[in-house]
Amino acid sequence: MKHRIIAALACLVAATAGHADEMKIAVTTSFHNSGLSDILLPAIKEDTGIEVQLLVVGTGQAIRLGEAGDVDAILVHSRKAEEAFLAGGHGTHRREIMYNDFVFIGPEADPADVASAPDAASALGRIAGTEAPFVSRGDDSGTHKKELSLWAGADLDPEEFGKWYKEVGAGMGAALNTASGLDAYIMSDRASWLNFGNKGDLALLFAGDPVLFNQYAYLPVSPEAHPHVKADLAMRVEEWFVSERAEALINGYTINGETLFTFNAERTAPAQAAE
Repeated sequence: MKHRIIAALACLVAATAGHADEMKIAVTTSFHNSGLSDILLPAIKEDTGIEVQLLVVGTGQAIRLGEAGDVDAILVHSRKAEEAFLAGGHGTHRREIMYNDFVFIGPEADPADVASAPDAASALGRIAGTEAPFVSRGDDSGTHKKELSLWAGADLDPEEFGKWYKEVGAGMGAALNTASGLDAYIMSDRASWLNFGNKGDLALLFAGDPVLFNQYAYLPVSPEAHPHVKADLAMRVEEWFVSERAEALINGYTINGETLFTFNAERTAPAQAAE
C-alpha cells in the first residue's frame, strides 16, 4: 500500500512539473499562417523545455485575451493597440522581435492599375475609384487596423463604400481564399501571401511604400494585474525570441527563396522589464 501511495505521489509531481513548463501565447493569424510558428515552437521546446500553446486570433482578440489574463503573453502587430494595452496596466513591457511588410494583392489583369501606383494611398484610391472588388478582413486584427489607417490616409472611408468592399470577419488565410474566389484585391502581410497555396489568378501587385512596414512585438501579461499568469515562463520565452538561434531561424525561414520575416530585436531588455 505504501509503495502505491509513493507511486501515485510521484505521478502527481511529474504531472505538476509538466504543467509548470506550459504557457499560452495569443498570436496573430499571420504569424501562424506564415508557417513560422511550426519552425519556432519546436526549437523553443528543445532549448527551454517550455511547451508553448498558441491561441491563433487577430491582434484585437489577442489583446482582449491578454487583458482578461487568459494568456501569459501576446505576439501582435499593431503598435497603437499595444501601447494602449501597456497604458492600461495589462502588460509589463513591449519588445520588438521581427518585421515584414504589407502588400497589395489583386487579379493579374489589375483593372485598377494598382501596380503602377506611386504609393499605397494612390493604390487604394485607384481601387475605390474603379470600385473593383476588395476583400477586407474586417476582424479587428492588426492587418485590419492597418488597412483602415491606410484608407484614412487616402481620405477614404470604408463606411461609405458600396458592395464592392467586402468585409469577411475572418483570418488572413480565409480572407485570401475569399479574394481568390472573387478575383478581388486584398491587403495581406507578405508572409501569409507567400505561404498561401490557393493563389489562383491573384498576384502581388504593389509593395515597397514605407507606410506598409509591419512590426511584430512580444508583450508579457502583467502578473500584477493577473497574479496567476506564468510571468517567469513568459520572460524565458522572450529571452529565447531575442537569442541568436531565434535570429537564425527567423531570418532563415524562406519560401521559394523569399525571406518572410526579418529579425530586429535588441538583446538589451527594455527598461520597463527591468523595473
